[in-house]
Amino acid sequence: MDARFATEGDERPAPVTDDGPMNLLRKRWIRVPAGFVAMSLASMLAFHVGQDAAQVFFPHKEDASKPVAAKPPAAQTAAAPQPAPAPQPPADDPFVVKSILKIDEPIKFGQFFWDESKGEPGPLVVTVDLTARTLSVFRNGHEIGATAILKGYGDKPTPVGVFPITEKDADHVSNIYDAPMPYMLRLTNDGVSIHGSKVEKGYATNGCIGVPDAFAKRLFEQAKLGDKVIITDGKRIGVGDPIVVEQQAQTPSGA
Repeated sequence: MDARFATEGDERPAPVTDDGPMNLLRKRWIRVPAGFVAMSLASMLAFHVGQDAAQVFFPHKEDASKPVAAKPPAAQTAAAPQPAPAPQPPADDPFVVKSILKIDEPIKFGQFFWDESKGEPGPLVVTVDLTARTLSVFRNGHEIGATAILKGYGDKPTPVGVFPITEKDADHVSNIYDAPMPYMLRLTNDGVSIHGSKVEKGYATNGCIGVPDAFAKRLFEQAKLGDKVIITDGKRIGVGDPIVVEQQAQTPSGA
């Protein structure tokens, strides 16, 4: 029977209990570690739960103890290469157009212009435009003469290209056509040349460049062997442009 339920008049002796110092210490030692262990387990559980929650809600915070992989550098877009500007000839180049004659209207057949007032001493270059049917004379870059021309058509076209003057003959007569070619400046071995002619509408040449006789005489006096004649088909030049443009091919120009 439990001592708490003992009734009055019961003479049975009460059970002996040992409440000495060692028993008390043993009982307390058992109770205290149990509570401490429970509290420690709860703290550890709470710490890990908090750590997991922090990783869920704050994923940008990384563990400093873990090595972080280096991010590759952002690719840089290479700039597109810019084309190099074309080299400009010096202003004092004798083969660059420095001035042109003031001609306010198209040159008529048989008409020409000549003015040496700006023609400083220097190299002479002749240009011919078959499309415009005109010829210009430049000395040291200044235009000193311009005229309308006759040219070849059909199976006898005037060739296009850069030709040096290889022969001069003031009283030349064609050995093929037995026709006079005054003030002849030969350009090719097969007979193409610049010479005086009757420059009128409806006339043509057999591939030569015909100019008025008076103009041919002035050009003959100025030109020297080796001077260049540049024949193009539609190429125009103006002040600041180079006069001499080397052309390897010498292609005939048709009608």
